[in-house]
Amino acid sequence: MPVALAVTVSPHLPGLLSPAGWRAVSSGRPLAALPGAAGTAEVLRADGLAVLDVPAVDAAGALDGDVVLLVPVGEPVPGAEVVVAAPEPAGVRLLDVVAVMDRLRSPGGCPWDAEQTHASLRGYLLEEAHEAYDAIVDDDPAAMREELGDVLLQVVFHARVAAEAGEERRFDVDDVAGDLVDKLVRRHPHVFGDAGPRDVAQVEAGWDEIKKAEKQRRSPTEGVSRSQPAASWGAALVRRAGRAGLATPAPAELTVDSPEALGERLLAVVAAAEARGWDAEDALREAVRRYAGELDAEAEERADPARSAP
Repeated sequence: MPVALAVTVSPHLPGLLSPAGWRAVSSGRPLAALPGAAGTAEVLRADGLAVLDVPAVDAAGALDGDVVLLVPVGEPVPGAEVVVAAPEPAGVRLLDVVAVMDRLRSPGGCPWDAEQTHASLRGYLLEEAHEAYDAIVDDDPAAMREELGDVLLQVVFHARVAAEAGEERRFDVDDVAGDLVDKLVRRHPHVFGDAGPRDVAQVEAGWDEIKKAEKQRRSPTEGVSRSQPAASWGAALVRRAGRAGLATPAPAELTVDSPEALGERLLAVVAAAEARGWDAEDALREAVRRYAGELDAEAEERADPARSAP
C-alpha cells in the first residue's frame, strides 16, 4: 500500500513540526521514518510514540495500514499527501558548522584540527579576514560568500578550542553568540529599548557612551587594535578622539579632489620613502604610536586634573 501521508521534517531541528504535522503523527496511524528524519523519530519515541525506521519510501509502502512517513525536507514521496514541516529559521545551517567542527576536533576526527590552539590559529584569522576584505573591495559576491565562510570557520574553531579549556578559561560557541546578542541589544536602545528614534550621529555617540560605561575605559586608545595597518589604526584613533573631544592632529592640506587621487598621492609618498630606504608603514606606525600616547596622557589628565597640577 502506498504511503498515505508524508510529513516533512527538518534534519537540523529534530522535533520541529507544524501543527498539522503534530496532528498527523498523533493520529494513531503507523509511523515510519526515513534515515534523514531519524532525529525527529528519536524525539517522538522519547514521547512514547512507536516509529519504525525504514531505508526507503518503497519499504514504508510495504508496511500494513495507512502509514505516516517522516521524510526530510525535499524528499519526494509519490502519491502521498504531504504535510509541510514548520519552516526552518534563518541560520539553521550554522548548526551544521558547529557539528562538523565538533567532529573534526573529537577523537577519530582530523589529527591536524585536533592539535590546533588559539596561538597556532591566530595567523589564519588575520589571513582570512584580509581575504574577505579583498573580496568586498573587488565586489565579488561569490568570493565574499566563500571568504566570509572562512572567517566564520575561524570563529567556530576558536570557540571549539575554548570549550576544551580549563574551567577559568572555558567558553563555547553559544557563549560567544549569547554575548554578541546581548551586546547588540544593549547598544541599540533606539531599536530594542525606549531611547526613541535617532539619526546616525546620535547612534554613534550613544554607542560610544554605552561602550565607555561597559568597558570603564579611560582613553579612546583602549580597545583599538594595534596590529591593524597603521593608516587604519590612526584613523580609528582620530575618530574616537574627535567624538571624545580630545585633540586630533592638524590635518594636512589636501590638494587632490577625490579618493582615487589621494591614493595616487599616497602611493607617490610610499615610492619616495622607498627611494630613501625608509619604510612608510613603520614611519606612520611610529607617528600613530606617539599620538596614542598623547591621547592617553590627555585622557588621564581630564579624568584626574589634580595629576597635572604643579
